[in-house]
Amino acid sequence: LEIFRMNDDATQQLVHRTEVVMNNLNPAWKTFKVSVNSLCSGDQDRRLKCIVWDWDSNGKHDFIGEFSSTFKEMRGAMEGRQVQWECINPKYKAKKKNYKNSGIVILNQCKIHKMHSFLDYIMGGCQIQFTVAIDFTASNGDPRNSCSLHYIHPYQPNEYLKALVAVGEICQDYDR
Repeated sequence: LEIFRMNDDATQQLVHRTEVVMNNLNPAWKTFKVSVNSLCSGDQDRRLKCIVWDWDSNGKHDFIGEFSSTFKEMRGAMEGRQVQWECINPKYKAKKKNYKNSGIVILNQCKIHKMHSFLDYIMGGCQIQFTVAIDFTASNGDPRNSCSLHYIHPYQPNEYLKALVAVGEICQDYDR
């Protein structure tokens, strides 16, 4: 099973590919995690395209069918309910008069786990202390050599100092 996010420019981005379930006409894939940002860029109505393949050892995998959905539809499986989609092979649908589908894909469970950001922790009252250490061992280069990240330029800060200043300027307001 492959899940693709449909982008605004009509391109598709592979979001997740499940493991192969061998020799099984009714595969049950393992539970997997995908961030909401990767899945739908935070847009619960963004179209998702799901493609089902039959894996072959020779590398010529057989297309079983496809269906489209949204994260909003998938969320229907959050409260113990199942959500299902007909897996359609457009080639068979066009050729066979009595074609119904190539199978049913059932989503048994969908969970959302909130991942807290740095800002969430700060807004919640988390206190931080900013401490810095720089590794000046010889493996990082001689500070007198202009090719070294530790190079001490007489007129401008080196890359380490630039990074420390950038992070320090953000963290200083939260340091207690």
